[in-house]
Order: sequence, then C-alpha cells, then structure tokens
Amino acid sequence: MTTAVAAPFRFFSLQVVRTRRLGPSLGRLTFAGDDLDAFRSDGHDQSLSLFLPHPGQTEPAVPVGLGERWWQGWRELPDGVRAVMRSYTLRALRRDPAEIDIDFVLHGVGPGEAAPAGPASRWASRAAPGDRVVVLGPAVADNRAIRFRPPEDTDLVVLWADMTALPAACAILERLPAGTRARVWLEVGHAGDIQDPVTEADAEITWLVRGELPHDPWGAGTAPASPALAASPALAASPALAALRAARLPEARAPYVWIAGEAGQVKEVRRHVVAERGIDRRRVTFVGYWRRGLSEEQMRAHG
Repeated sequence: MTTAVAAPFRFFSLQVVRTRRLGPSLGRLTFAGDDLDAFRSDGHDQSLSLFLPHPGQTEPAVPVGLGERWWQGWRELPDGVRAVMRSYTLRALRRDPAEIDIDFVLHGVGPGEAAPAGPASRWASRAAPGDRVVVLGPAVADNRAIRFRPPEDTDLVVLWADMTALPAACAILERLPAGTRARVWLEVGHAGDIQDPVTEADAEITWLVRGELPHDPWGAGTAPASPALAASPALAASPALAALRAARLPEARAPYVWIAGEAGQVKEVRRHVVAERGIDRRRVTFVGYWRRGLSEEQMRAHG
C-alpha cells in the first residue's frame, strides 16, 4: 500500500499498537507499520496528515496509487467513503522497533464537554490495537512541515500554545538544547491534562487551565503591558493570552517566539509580541492549528 507521493512526503500504512489516556482530554496512540523505517524527521514540531476510516470501514479509503494526483483522487471519492483527513503533530519517533506516537485532543469526549465530538476525536477515543490508518508523512528529515526554526543567535525561546498545540510544544521543549532559556505558556482543558515534559532547557512553564485563574509563579499577575492590550476583547477573554500579556520576559538580545493554536488567538498573540513587545516579526513563527466555528475541511476551503 506504500506509494511515494512527492519528496519529501509519502504515504505510510500503519496500525495502532498501543493506546494510553494522558488526561481527561488527552489520549496517545502508538502506531507501527512494515515500512515505518522510511519515516524520517528531525523536526521538533513535525506535522503530518492522518487519514482515518469511517465507522464500518476496516481501513481508510485513500487513493495512494495516484502519486502527486492523490489529493484530486481523494476529493473525488464519495462522501462517507473518502477517508477523514486531519492534521496532527508527530509526538515521538522511535527505532527498534519503529513506532510513532500521536497525541489526540478528545474534543467532546472528556468530562464537561458541551460540544459534540468530531470524527477524529470519536475515532481516537475508541481506537484499539490493530485499527488501521494511513499517514502522509516525511521521508526526508528536514522538510517544510517543520515550523519551529529558531535562528542560530537565539538567546530566549518563547512558546505559547493552546491544547491542540500541546503535543508540538512538549516535543519542542524536550528537544531544546541544554541551558536554552525558555518561557512557556500552555493552556489545557482540565488540571488533569497538565504534563511534565522532560527538558534540559532552562524552562519556566506556566500551565493555564481553561476556566480557572492562571497560576503563574513567574510574574503573570502584574499589570497589563499596555492599555490597548488590556482593552482587546480577545485578550481579555483568554487566561492564556492575559497571562502572556501581563508577564515580564527576561532581557534578551535575540528572542524567538513560536505561537500555535486557535487561529484568532494566535493572531492576537502575534500582534502582542510584535507590536507591544517590539520583537522582530521575522523571529516569530505562528501557526493556526484550528479556527473557532470551522471544521478542518472548511479551513482548507478558506485557505
């Protein structure tokens, strides 16, 4: 079933080998496959496309034999047959045996969730060893689906992520070189979702639980950075945004900022660090993982 698409990406036929619940809203699935030794990535926040079957299907319907025309072939499959495609972050890649981990936010599955679960959350919450998926992933270690790229002169790394970007943020933290100064804001849905990433960096991590006041021992209770920021409805509505707005960052000659999560909040955070903090926009990476009110299909249609 493996077919090369266009370097540096190709299809991998995989199956679930283990499942693990990380918290009320988070689950980790481990995948393996005969050709996974060809999966290559040196990235901290490597993204990939995951294709899932519909209920009643034993494997996802993906036209892997079309080469670069796979997208058109996939779009032409009937609704209800065409595999569900979602973007995820590689959480871990191991050899001997070759395995990858992908963490899932279980929207609509965890306690107190008001919104209904989407197809990926439903599938992940019920997944069991042997369940089959297809992944469009990297066959070249350095590829364009890696976004975390701090310049060599970086002397401070700033990370901001909501829950959907938590796997990427934790992967970044775990791979930062020893002694790297990092200031990190991570938002989760429940206190039980808080993780303990192992890092050699000099990292100060602020965990923020949605719906609760932020606990920030490094100064997030100070005054807003500016009246304009304090008046921003988007900033005022999010504890994670408010915590970053109020925090005092250490002095840095060449900071680098990585922001990922809901597109509207990512835009607000980027505006804050560039316009209010004065950080060079060329040293800011921002990625909208999702957009409030839109499915991934609708996001792709909107560009």
